[in-house]
Amino acid sequence: MGECDISVIIQKDRQERVKERFEGTFLDYVERVKRNPNLAILSHQRIYDLISAAGTELVKTDEHQRLRRIYGNDVIKKYKFFEDFYGIDRTIMSIARYFHSAAMAGEEARQVLYLVGPVGSGKSSIMEAIKRALENSPEIFALKGCPMREEPLHLVPRHLRTRFEEILGVRIEGDLCPICRYRLKNEYHGEYEHFPVVSTGFSIRSRKGIGVVAPVDPNNQDTSVLTGSVDISKIDLYSEDDPRVMSLNGAFNVGNRGIVEFIEVFKNETEYLHTMITATQEKSVPSPGKGSMIYFDGVILAHSNEAEWNKFKSDHTNEAILDRIVKVETPYCLELNEEIKIYEKMLKRSKFKAHIAPHTIEIASMFAIMTRLTPSSKVDLMTKLKIYNGEEIVEKGMTQRIDILELKEEASREGMTGISTRFIMKALDMALSESEHDCINPISVMETIMKAVKELAVSDEDKARYLRYLHSSIKKEYNRILEKEVTTAFIYGYREQAESLFNNYLDHAEAFINKERIKDPNTGEELEPDERFMKSIEEQIGITQASAKGFRADVTAYMFFVLRNGGRLDYSCYEPLKEAIEKKLTVSVKELSRIITRAKVRNEEQDRKYNSMVEEMKRNGYCDHCCNVVLKYSANNLWKD
Repeated sequence: MGECDISVIIQKDRQERVKERFEGTFLDYVERVKRNPNLAILSHQRIYDLISAAGTELVKTDEHQRLRRIYGNDVIKKYKFFEDFYGIDRTIMSIARYFHSAAMAGEEARQVLYLVGPVGSGKSSIMEAIKRALENSPEIFALKGCPMREEPLHLVPRHLRTRFEEILGVRIEGDLCPICRYRLKNEYHGEYEHFPVVSTGFSIRSRKGIGVVAPVDPNNQDTSVLTGSVDISKIDLYSEDDPRVMSLNGAFNVGNRGIVEFIEVFKNETEYLHTMITATQEKSVPSPGKGSMIYFDGVILAHSNEAEWNKFKSDHTNEAILDRIVKVETPYCLELNEEIKIYEKMLKRSKFKAHIAPHTIEIASMFAIMTRLTPSSKVDLMTKLKIYNGEEIVEKGMTQRIDILELKEEASREGMTGISTRFIMKALDMALSESEHDCINPISVMETIMKAVKELAVSDEDKARYLRYLHSSIKKEYNRILEKEVTTAFIYGYREQAESLFNNYLDHAEAFINKERIKDPNTGEELEPDERFMKSIEEQIGITQASAKGFRADVTAYMFFVLRNGGRLDYSCYEPLKEAIEKKLTVSVKELSRIITRAKVRNEEQDRKYNSMVEEMKRNGYCDHCCNVVLKYSANNLWKD
């Protein structure tokens, strides 16, 4: 794009912005409100409208078996506004519920939205998303020159408000700030219809409608940060209670009609937070000096970690503030598929161009989630991780029924401790930075994580536990994944063979259950169901002769259920049968793959098969370097004599 094109864009943008700007009188504004009452909405409804305008999706768990295993019969509502946040659907639903209730002028409209959770769980990112949306939202209308950028309808006298509300179809709430009240009386002589009104937007940098309060030094707390101050340069000119001495530039003044965010809120002394009480319950804040209370319409957002929350709520003298807080927990993600999406999103934003081998992010995500899980007497941690990911657990040929709700009930604080996403991201960054071949793989990432864990500032007990997860559970699971991947790479048309085995098994199982014969498609001959063939598949998952009949009946019944509900049959439909078929295919080539992978000198036939397997792995996402690394790893770790 040339300089001329850029100049055209700049000029066009400037002209459009001038056209969009509004400046008129109160009467001009009233005419606009008459046509569009939404111009006069309050702050909570403004943010709720921004969230809901992006769209929502109701997830019907009965149509998604995996989601049904995770959520049961719960209705899950996904908000596209938060589509970049993964694994915290319930948290997002709680936040949206707060804004919806507050938008309807419920009790939440007079409450602080407080997010509590461990470091790196997404609290700040959620706040940033809301603030960015507000910055990009349509402009609002405010009294010209008002430091609070307040709603022009505040000009309407109390005795006329009912009539105005009927005409305009809005509810008028709030009063003029002291400065605008003074100007109305002295500059416009009470003729509020002539008071100028302008359009204005929201901006974090310009402190327009978005106020941010960072923790301050307890020994140097100054409430002027929240409610403004008295301009001492004007004390000689005006009396102390004159509105003209007021400098309304505190966070609550700035955040009027928008947001006031408290970062690490409970790092402040309790006395510093008292302004919250009136700002929420009475919707007013103190004015600096000796002025009256000032109406405040804003969303108060706050966040901190759990330790600070526990310390604050343990003090009974803080009850007044606690009663005005809607607490929403923001735990770490505990769903493997969603955790993977978090790192994929973050890596896309980086400038790293290195190749990432299959299962690299998956293995790192497994470790992160495993550190967040609470051990259970019902299942081991890896099994628990898979259950939380909505996977069917197969044990001795049958799907193991473990109630996910029971697991969650026995671990109420699960997800509030463990390794953060930032830790894993730093480990991935380190592995990418140190890669000599512009490629990282699960093996190199596990080594990087081990080094990082050894330097982690946690107790020796936690450190030993994390290393144990890596050395045993994670490595064992990766070996299982890799063995299956390497051996299936030997089979050309793996899925076709799996589907063929599946269809054959289904035909024979159905005939066996219905006590029918099978017609040979080639000869037309009617044959008895081939029990030897069915047994060769069933024995892969420990189905005994005594339980074979029941297993075949279950498979047949399940397939009819899928067909009746309009589903499509394939070999992966029924988890136990899928595992049996995969094991049969894998076992048939395991020995061959072991010999060829480990062979230092291969004959011509072995060399052809090895090269064919390498090409298949490359088609599955490996590059030359990581393919060579994982095959050497396989030779040394998977098949030991």
